[in-house]
This record gives sequence, C-alpha cells and structure tokens, in this order.
Amino acid sequence: MVCGQESCAEAIAARSWEVGTDFKEMAHNPDRKVLVIGLDVGDGKLIREWCRQEYLPNLNSLIANGTWGWLKTSAETLHVSGWPSLYTGTSPGKHGVYYTFQPAPGQVGFRRFGPSQYGSPFLWQLLSTKGKKCTIFDAPYVHPCDGLTGLQIFEWGTWAWYWKRMSIPRKLVHEMAHACGPYPLEFEANQIGLSAVDSSDLHRSLIEAAASKAKCTRWLMKRAAWDFFCVVFGETHPAAHYFWPKETDSEVPGSGPHYQFLRDVYVATDHAIGEILGSLDESVTVFIVSGDGVGPNHAGWHLLPEVLQRLGFTASRGSQTEASDAEQPGQAKPGSRSLARRMRDLIPADFRSQITRHLPAHWRDAFYLRNSTANIDWSKTRAFCLPTDLEGCIRINLKGRDPHGVVEDGREYEEVCQKLAGALDKLINPRTGRPAVHQILCARKIFSGERRDYLPDMIVLWSNEAPISKVRSSEVGSVEVASPDQRTGTHHPPGFVIARGPHVPKGWVLTGGDVVDFAPTVLAHFGIDGPHQMDGRPWQEVIGN
Repeated sequence: MVCGQESCAEAIAARSWEVGTDFKEMAHNPDRKVLVIGLDVGDGKLIREWCRQEYLPNLNSLIANGTWGWLKTSAETLHVSGWPSLYTGTSPGKHGVYYTFQPAPGQVGFRRFGPSQYGSPFLWQLLSTKGKKCTIFDAPYVHPCDGLTGLQIFEWGTWAWYWKRMSIPRKLVHEMAHACGPYPLEFEANQIGLSAVDSSDLHRSLIEAAASKAKCTRWLMKRAAWDFFCVVFGETHPAAHYFWPKETDSEVPGSGPHYQFLRDVYVATDHAIGEILGSLDESVTVFIVSGDGVGPNHAGWHLLPEVLQRLGFTASRGSQTEASDAEQPGQAKPGSRSLARRMRDLIPADFRSQITRHLPAHWRDAFYLRNSTANIDWSKTRAFCLPTDLEGCIRINLKGRDPHGVVEDGREYEEVCQKLAGALDKLINPRTGRPAVHQILCARKIFSGERRDYLPDMIVLWSNEAPISKVRSSEVGSVEVASPDQRTGTHHPPGFVIARGPHVPKGWVLTGGDVVDFAPTVLAHFGIDGPHQMDGRPWQEVIGN
C-alpha cells in the first residue's frame, strides 16, 4: 500500500470523541492523587491470557475492579513514539520524537536524542505549573525538566537509555541506591545493540529487577509528598525482545511452555505492582498503561540501504547513481561498500560488540554516526536510510532543509516519494512469494505539526507473515543481507490501559481510546485544562466529575 493511506494520525484527527468531553466541563478536584505504572512494551494480549490462567492476580484484580481499554497508538507507525505521544497528548508531528537517533533540519544525517528534541510539554510539566507535586521514576525517552516541583530519576532501570543515569535532586539516586541497592541488570540496550544475550542470566536479572523497582518505588513514595507519581517498569521491554518464542505450539499468544521465561517476568512484575499498591489507600487513582505490545520480529529494515543503492536513490562515494547497461539486475554496484566497512566486517560481530559495550557513550555515538554517513555521496543522493531497528525510515535529501539537499521541495519531492514507494511496493519476500512491504507512509500526509521535519519522510511497514532475510524485484534483483538483529520479539500494537479508583467505573470497557488521550485524561482528573495543541481528549467515563 503506497503513500497517503489512512494511518493512526489520520484516524486521530478524523474520529469522533465519543470517549471524551470538553476540558472546561470538568470539575476541579484538588485533593485527587494519581499513580501511573507503565509497562514498557507491556502486552495486553499476554496480560489478558495470563490473568485468565490466574498467573497475574494483582493485574486481574485491577481489571475486575476497574476499567480496561485497548489503545490505538502512534507506535503502529513509529514504534518508539508511543511513550512520547502518551506523555504529551500529541502526535509525532508535534512532539517530534520517534527513535534514539533522528534527523533534524540543518543536521547532516542524524543525531542522538537530546534535551531539545521535544516540541510538546510533558504531562508532569503541565501538572507542576498548576502546583502539583510530581515524582517521575524511569519514564523512558525523556530528559530532565527544569523547575519541576518534585523528584526526577532517569535511566536507573530503563532498557534503552535516551539520557543518562541521574536524578533531581542530584544526590537522590545515590540515596536510593544506598537504601535499596543497585539495579540488578548491569547493561542496557545501547551497550549491547542487537546482539544475543544469555537468556538464563537475563531471566534471573529481570525478575530481581522487578522486585527492586517495587522497593525503590515504595521508598520514593515515602521520600517526598506527591500528587502525581509515574513509574515505568522497563523489565518487560528486554523480556519482549529476547523471550518471545521462536516457535509456539498454540495460536493463542501466551499459551504453551515456550512462553515461560516471558511469563515469569510478567509474574514478577505483577507481584511488584501488588507490593506498590499495598502501600496505598483506595483514594489513589491507579493507571496501568503501555504504548505498545510485542510480537514476532519479522522486520526487513536491514535490507533497505542496499535496496536504495540499487534503485539509485542513495549514492556511495566512487559509485554511479544509475546502473549501467552492462549491469545485470540484482548485481551489487562497484563502491557500494566502503573500504572501512569491509575492514570492519573482517572483525567478528561478537568481538566488535564486546569492544563497543565498554566504550563511553559519546565515543559509541561518534563511531556510529561516522560509519553510517561517511560513505554517502550527498551530491548524488536523493534519499537515504535513517537508523532504525523495526520499520524502515527514509529521509529525502531536501534542499533548504538538509545541508547537502539536492531534491527541490514541491513537485520533485512528491515525484521522488512516489517513485520510491512504487519500487518498494514491488519487493517480494521469497519465503512467502508475497509482498515484503505491508504499507508505505509519507509523513507529510499523515502527521501535522511543527516537528514534522524531525521525522522520516517515508516510513516502511513490513509484512508480518514470515521473517524477511531476502527481497527481490525486477528493479533490484535479489537482495540478501544478514540481519544484525538477533532478538526474537519486537514492538507490535495495540497499547492498553487499566484504571482503578474511587471515580472509575467497575468492570467497564473503554472503547475508542488512544494513547494521546492519556495526558488530557490525567489533567482533567485534576480539573486542569489541557493545551489546545493536544490531539487527545479526556476519558470522561474513566475519571468521573
């Protein structure tokens, strides 16, 4: 499916707000308290199945005594954008965050996520301006907020560090470590990349880490008064990537012995949630929320750079942008791989991973940025691939936006997008004999907002029928590139929310919800009007008047 088809962003704009109401109709409730427990890549389908099997008594009790809802999510399109959309109540075109490394106007290639990345305020910033005391603990993909009334702890137990381990006040993280001990998992995603891990060690560490997260949460709750407390369990994230089964004996997700390691982490997390809730009274409104779930890792992003070179959209130094008449379809072009890259590939991947893991973060970033863009001939490149580990992300080399842009905005830009989409739409997965690409989206047509140029121009969503290790078409021939990603599971929609509290209906099911509705719902819970820029609307039925 080519550019311009309906996406999550269009659905957000078009759908009626039957689950919401106008902010100004909300009554002011100054004494309410809210606890948000996030499950990073926490899967609602698995939770429902394991609640049915009586493995998750605390989550099952929350569902039975509160409200459950599936959430549409921007993670359907850009998988990391689910949490930023949930924090801000806005779509990616407004908040501008979708991955660890992103493009930016005036930037060659891409850059690492930093404090200036967000174009929309966080939910807790808005609460703090209204005098609410907030504690933020391990919310992924965020950075420190100046002037926030309350406590902030970053990257203590998150899976993929977007920032660095620190706290506000500065000594808080050290006080917590002294009182509760260190975080049991001694590495994070950026250190190990996409390499394999020891499943037994990871299994043990994640179970210990969930218990440690509960202990630290209870300590923080006593450390300072709070009106809004947000803690995210990052343990479900690596569990999703590494414990999703390679094969199953049941069509029901979560059913069968192959899910045992993954289920064990959820059981430990459920117990940790019970420990946290046991320290609170019934007056606190509790939200359990996730921006996306998990499923099999069948992405073909690793094939895209070679495909774009063969199609002539990306040019390497010393190569031609168009194939000569002497070249046969599917034959690699001269100069398509730099000498530095060929030398690098002589070093075993496991050894490279071990070396990289022990380098300082800024060194790892510098090497990665240089290796990824050094061989691109910008003067002949019309489109190039951005970093990703799931959907394909493509940037058009646009004049006036990109420093070495060659494509004129307007008609030429549209022609490049259409030609590229048409070529990618023809890619076949030989394993199935069917299209490798499920959908190709143009960001300009599905997202609005001032941060749209911080996103890919084109987003490639892969067919999930089978693994994609090779693609072919009449235009590119056969392209086969070994995937560096050894993880069995990856991000899949939808998200979900569970709510329980004195004003939350018991046993009710929320319909039509979206992750962008979460921030305005919490604001409305406190009687606070959300900014007009928010794309979401509050769940009036969940919060009451």
